[in-house]
Amino acid sequence: MSRAVRKLSLAEFLEMPASCDHTELINGEMIPKVSPKYKHASIQGKLLCFLADWCDRAQCGRVLPEWAIVLQRQGIDWVPVPDLTYVSYERLPANWEEDAPCPVLPELVIEIISPSQSFGEMTSKAMDYLQAGVSRVWVIDNQAQSVTVFGEKEIPQTFGVGDIISDALLPGLKVTVAELFAKRGDRANADKS
Repeated sequence: MSRAVRKLSLAEFLEMPASCDHTELINGEMIPKVSPKYKHASIQGKLLCFLADWCDRAQCGRVLPEWAIVLQRQGIDWVPVPDLTYVSYERLPANWEEDAPCPVLPELVIEIISPSQSFGEMTSKAMDYLQAGVSRVWVIDNQAQSVTVFGEKEIPQTFGVGDIISDALLPGLKVTVAELFAKRGDRANADKS
């Protein structure tokens, strides 16, 4: 026999204690976010560095890991916690520093597929982000060593190890898929040559 789960309102979810920081609000339920493992965390760290460096050079916005966003999905409050979120200073001024979920629609969210997730599940989540008003979604696939970019009214584009990721949304940013997936020793050898 299944037990009825009490649905949380958005206000109730946002008032939960700080110990619930690694949860998402999905269909009124507080769902724990998958705990990242080494490969996931490594790629997240590399992307954070690439994007933070680009943000600093361009002085155009901020990128943060694990920052909750308040959205709507199929008319229901939804609070996902993307692996990385980019928001321009046009949407959220540089002096905004409240300790709160992202208060505006971000331009970009990045999700890294965990071993317990499938590309199909992440594609569905990317579509949910786009329908909620997020401009761009990158889905990182560790197994395939690829980055798939989803955009509003655009056909998804997949970049493989031989490709450079460039995105009109992030002018001047160029990241090679190879350096994103390079192992520590590979990068050290490349730096010496």
